Amino acid sequence: MIQAIGLTSDSRKGLPPAVDDVSFEARAGHVTALLGVSGAGKTAALRLMLELQRGRGVTYFRGRPLHRIAHPSREVGVLLGDVPGHPARTVRGHLRMLCAAAGVPVRRADEVLEVVGLVSLREERLGTLSRGMDRRLGLACAMLADPHTLVLDDPAGGLSTRESRWLYGMLHAHAAQGGTVLLTTADPKEAARTADRVVTLERGRLVADQKVADFSRTRLRPRVAVRTPHASRLAALLAKEARSKQRSVEVVREGGNRLSVYGSTCAAVGETAYRHGILVHQLADEIGDMGPDAAADCADRSDHSTGQRADETTPLMPVSEAVPARVRGREARKPPVLVPAPTSDKGSAAVDDLTALHEEPPTPGGGRPTTPQARVSEPRTADSSTEGQSAASPAADSHASAASVEVLPELPPPISVRPAPSPLRPLRYELRRAGGVGTGFLTAAAVLVVSALTAVLLARVGHTPHPRLMVAWPRELPLPPAALGAGLLGAIAFGDEFRHPALAADRGTVPRRLGLLAAKLLVASATALALAVLTVGCNIEVLYLVYGRELAEVPADWLWLSASWIGLVVGCSWAGVLAAGLFRSTTAGLAAVVAVPILLVPLVQKAVEGPSVRTAAGFPLRLRELLLSQWPFGGERYIAATARVIAQPVGGALALSLAALLAAYLLTTLRSRVR
Repeated sequence: MIQAIGLTSDSRKGLPPAVDDVSFEARAGHVTALLGVSGAGKTAALRLMLELQRGRGVTYFRGRPLHRIAHPSREVGVLLGDVPGHPARTVRGHLRMLCAAAGVPVRRADEVLEVVGLVSLREERLGTLSRGMDRRLGLACAMLADPHTLVLDDPAGGLSTRESRWLYGMLHAHAAQGGTVLLTTADPKEAARTADRVVTLERGRLVADQKVADFSRTRLRPRVAVRTPHASRLAALLAKEARSKQRSVEVVREGGNRLSVYGSTCAAVGETAYRHGILVHQLADEIGDMGPDAAADCADRSDHSTGQRADETTPLMPVSEAVPARVRGREARKPPVLVPAPTSDKGSAAVDDLTALHEEPPTPGGGRPTTPQARVSEPRTADSSTEGQSAASPAADSHASAASVEVLPELPPPISVRPAPSPLRPLRYELRRAGGVGTGFLTAAAVLVVSALTAVLLARVGHTPHPRLMVAWPRELPLPPAALGAGLLGAIAFGDEFRHPALAADRGTVPRRLGLLAAKLLVASATALALAVLTVGCNIEVLYLVYGRELAEVPADWLWLSASWIGLVVGCSWAGVLAAGLFRSTTAGLAAVVAVPILLVPLVQKAVEGPSVRTAAGFPLRLRELLLSQWPFGGERYIAATARVIAQPVGGALALSLAALLAAYLLTTLRSRVR
């Protein structure tokens, strides 16, 4: 159950808040629709509920706010917009990465892929998926950790009728097993067809909170949509026949050659047109919207509902094929009237809207059975007391007598996860994230190639010290290629989280938790260490092949040179991770890495070489004299090498930069937790 209380977004630049004091409930076992036109505040309300946006108010998910839930992804499944993931990642790899983040078994990815029908596309890239497949994958991501609550923002937007029916069938199956479903939509007819309760927003305020039967009765009106070049003549004939038979029929001119007939049926309108020889281009059942923007929406549909002009040549079909079977069964068979064949799932084609309106009671006891459920769809008819509409029309009688048995699709089986958090969970997630795309491997390969070519050119030109030659670091460059590559990989490690967020359910676009930061720093360190070793090894081999053994000899002071080299590469990698996590950008992370030798090193040199500051040249020797006892396994040598690295301008500037970035990151983390 979801309880949203007093949701209010922060206003900006004197504008009214997108959401203003909105309170509602979404009960377990029901599908609740958040209805409103574009800009009504639906998405902002969801982001406030999920604590992705600043504002006031509180939302309880089964009695607890989201920030007090240990594992939010196991309580709330979220789908906001398109599937958040790297376009180069495979479908299966994306789900397996989320399995590691949520702490669920890896086999869960294959289970949900089978349920949503994406087994054959599991090796496809996310960037190549169609809209329908993207929605299926988004639902799979939301249901991956077997959450009790599903929160989806316009899940059926841009889908065909068939895909929409499948999607809403899955949501009703989840609700039938005791779950809670909250979705947003801008279509009142869609809300009436799919939801058990409709919460209507207008300009950020709550205007109605109704059961779907009350919503259909007060907001929707069934009608017959007619398109004919003789609209005026047909309207007069329909009004005349209604007066002669003393029936309450309302005929409304929608503009152009379109009519909306309230209180009648497709069969009755078609018979009238046939008897008087009137050509009909369209004849279909619709549900009209009586909301605040109904007039503008109706005028827009009158021009675009069929996607073609009235004077265009369209394939014709008998009206008996366009009229729903439930109407044809109650009307006498008449000679056919020709109407255009439906060309799209969208628009005003004949639909079984009223029989699809149903109300499903919650599962007794709130249980979660694992077998498919069958539910009987009761009719939800519009109120017969609407102005200009008959209290007893043939269409209403046919809708009232209709009932359909619908078998709900099968859901993934329930899973059991350990309640205690595992310290290896962020590390597994980071390993799958880094290895799921080829960016890191391509970057490392480019670094090795550039470094080897640079070493060969420097050896040919000469005048380059042997240590710099082995790491391909000319004096003209602020950093060697390996350090720049390690910094780029570190920046990508956190920057891609903000470009392609994968942890939206965990309170924020990317959860600022120290466990995730530690995992990223650890993986970045291992990557940088491997890159540093491979770079030196490749450079030595290339120099040996091109110039012989002389340039491939290892220097005598290799210990502190190795410590300096590894510290430089790992430090650049850490700087990229921290800066990208702090500024939420890969570019900012790489800029922070480059700024160390360009900006900070000159400042450190001036500070060290100033007249009022003593030199630190003898710092390693004095440190060794201070530590009188000998360290085991020659540990004092490593300490002295580390101190010698820090005493250098580049090492000191890098250490200062890392300390500042880490302090800023921890400060932002503490501030977000306090709020």
